[in-house]
Amino acid sequence: MNPWLYIVGIGEGGLDDLSPHARAIVESAEVLVGGERHLAKAPGHPAERIPWGESFGRTLEELARFRGRRVVVLASGDPMNYGAGASASRRFARDEFAIVPAPGAFSLAAARIGWPIPDVECFTVHGRPFAVVDRHVAPGRKLLILAEDGDTPARLARHLAARGYGPSPIAAFEAMGGAAERRVEGIAETWNHPRGGDLVTLAVECVAGPTARILSRAPGLPDAAFEHDGQITKREVRAATLARLMPLPEQVLWDVGAGSGSVAIEWLRAEPSARAFALERDAARVATIRRNAESLGVPELRVVAGEAPAALDELPGPPDAVFVGGGVAPATLAACWRALTPGGRLVANAVTLDAERALLDFHAVAGGDLTRIAVERVEALGAHDAMKPQRAVLQLAAIKP
Repeated sequence: MNPWLYIVGIGEGGLDDLSPHARAIVESAEVLVGGERHLAKAPGHPAERIPWGESFGRTLEELARFRGRRVVVLASGDPMNYGAGASASRRFARDEFAIVPAPGAFSLAAARIGWPIPDVECFTVHGRPFAVVDRHVAPGRKLLILAEDGDTPARLARHLAARGYGPSPIAAFEAMGGAAERRVEGIAETWNHPRGGDLVTLAVECVAGPTARILSRAPGLPDAAFEHDGQITKREVRAATLARLMPLPEQVLWDVGAGSGSVAIEWLRAEPSARAFALERDAARVATIRRNAESLGVPELRVVAGEAPAALDELPGPPDAVFVGGGVAPATLAACWRALTPGGRLVANAVTLDAERALLDFHAVAGGDLTRIAVERVEALGAHDAMKPQRAVLQLAAIKP
């Protein structure tokens, strides 16, 4: 089957900057689709014009009725970088569409600032919660960010300064490749440039100041990184738990009895393409989980108020991994095991005798590994220091056949 849908990347230079191949595709269009800015770059084109609405996904659904005609979508730069091509690849069969890219914003900005793209983290805040920035910020890390609009540079500067990264250099590239191209540079904590144009790509070199909260993506963040009321999987146990859960691309975690949400949050920080759902019965903790997810850069964490096993039906599934950290009981373990995909991982931690008995009984049926995790931390003892044992945790880790 020959493609009927073509998605052509276009830059600020318009049709004149396209390759002969790309221009020929545009000129042959029977239906031309794009934002107002894109369509304006093809004046006088005889094709039927369809401006996309607020939801490009909805526009793609509407385009399906044009099968059999030559449809060309004009998109900014590289359509496969947070663009129309990525959306089309999720909607249409591979032989229905073709992508013709132009240099994208990340490539253009990297060329201008002299950063090799493999050394840079590239992401967007356009149409996304701004808190995603916090997942990426770390000392020495280079970031390229697609902006929401002309207010984004100042907002990013304030955001970085508030988190102790005020010394970070920022460069804002506007309308790259066009006649109105502009570059503005400054330091986050002293950024005072007026609002510029909306087509902005930001380059940031993260520099930590003395008050910066420095966090790794490696499992086992400090307990103090989370707001909690004591119901938290402690740092050392959490690291061991994440090792057993094994965050993998596109996979889904259920965090059952989530408490502070620490395990689900670290699952998402470890693998950006993964998803996680936190189930918690206590309303105050539900709010706490949401605040923790926001402050640690994973606002996409979905929190469901409810109690297992009844509320498990409200969680999208099936899960690839399940963690039971609170409310370990036979019915909950059985329900989670049934829900797991084949090859899925179930990890449960117990500190009470009742919970341990539930794990031992479940292990007798499902198998897996049982591990006792004992942690000691130093505390003052009079004029001296001494090691104080924490509550030991019995951990079950099982893989569903």
